[in-house]
Amino acid sequence: MTANAPTAHPYMANSVPDIKQEMLDAIGVSSVEELFEQIPDDHRLKRGLSLPKQLRSEAELRRHLVDLLSKNATCEQNLSFLGAGCWQHHVPAVCDEMVGRAEFLTNVWGSPSSDHGRNQTWFEYCSQIGELVKMDMVGMPVYSYGCAAGHAIRMASRITGRHEVLVPALSDPERLSVIRNYCEPDEMESHIAVVPVGYDAATGLLDLDDLKAKISPTTAAVYFESPSYVGLIERQGEEIAAIARANGAETIVGVDPITLGVLKAPADYGADIVVGTTQPLGVHMNCGGGVGGFIASRDEEKYVHEYNTLNISIAETERPGQFGFGLSCAHQTSYGMREKGKDWTGNSTYLWAISGAVYMALMGPEGFREAGNLIVAQAHYAAKTLGAVKGARVVFPAGFFKEFVVNFDDAGTSVEEINASLRAGGIFGGKDLSSEFPELGQSALFCVTECHTREDIDRLADALQEVLS
Repeated sequence: MTANAPTAHPYMANSVPDIKQEMLDAIGVSSVEELFEQIPDDHRLKRGLSLPKQLRSEAELRRHLVDLLSKNATCEQNLSFLGAGCWQHHVPAVCDEMVGRAEFLTNVWGSPSSDHGRNQTWFEYCSQIGELVKMDMVGMPVYSYGCAAGHAIRMASRITGRHEVLVPALSDPERLSVIRNYCEPDEMESHIAVVPVGYDAATGLLDLDDLKAKISPTTAAVYFESPSYVGLIERQGEEIAAIARANGAETIVGVDPITLGVLKAPADYGADIVVGTTQPLGVHMNCGGGVGGFIASRDEEKYVHEYNTLNISIAETERPGQFGFGLSCAHQTSYGMREKGKDWTGNSTYLWAISGAVYMALMGPEGFREAGNLIVAQAHYAAKTLGAVKGARVVFPAGFFKEFVVNFDDAGTSVEEINASLRAGGIFGGKDLSSEFPELGQSALFCVTECHTREDIDRLADALQEVLS
């Protein structure tokens, strides 16, 4: 189909030729091509695009998409031990029910003075996250964990006037890539240098000597995660925060909120800004869409005025006992100041705030505690069971939450080959770390959550035993 084909696109009302011509006449041009005259001729494509056959009906489109989706191997049809940033947690049916309601599903924006039900739900979400991390200021969710970390680092840079951040060398490469993107290239005026800090080879925890050697008067923030990318609980949080504070730097902690029923909140060991993922809180795994990240801090002016997010506030009304909910500090966002706002503000994951609020309300403190204890118990049972398989060895055996590293160097085969054999038996093995962290050898990151039973873990161990024998 060419650009000027005399037909209408089935899903674009304004593609009707007569309407297109009416719009062109209204702006005083004779063709669409005239709108792009400013593009140099040598930048223009001289040939037609090699596009697939146009699908001209909804039925054809549906069949095409179903055929494509049928090629996927899902975590419902297979037993999955993959994690590394997107985890298989249970999503209660009530979460799906609530986010599917028309008043939430179709109501993305609205004006600050409207949609009080939506605003109240958003306020509850922010309040619940704040209670988990023990912070009073929580913004609306951003696109992902990595985006939250990137925004927080830029916040710290603006607060301190410094342009360097220290991050763990043992970080999720994808998340680190997002962070580097937010920190901008060297040539940019607001570039923030990203400096990796090594880890202890025996424990996997941050190397404090390396941290002390690299922190400087130019350091805006020290960023670390607990649990880390490889599932380790960072037991040195207070020491890391003290080192940062002594050097005038902010402490940013990345956290998985599902851990906070059994682990200390980041504020308890010195965090100034807390970021993390919201995906474990009632959000299904998905590919190609944001699963949500959050930013939280103390309710202090220097932090509040650096948020790029939409922020929800509560206020008393003229009628005693009644409250109103609305947006606050909207002027500092890109909605209020466009390119001069505090970074980019988007609404891509606001629906997940609804799901998160429902999930957290349903779970409550006791539910978080039970889920955390179950995950820890199942994950450690899995590590012990897999560690007993000949040719497998748990690399960092102490102090992890739901993910742990298994090395297969003694098996004389690669993780890629092992995972291929497991897939043939309907099992997704651990994330292959061999190319990301060559120093760990042929290692894989396994994930175990509340969704896994002892029988699931035993099935994995038996399958590994067979593959490695």
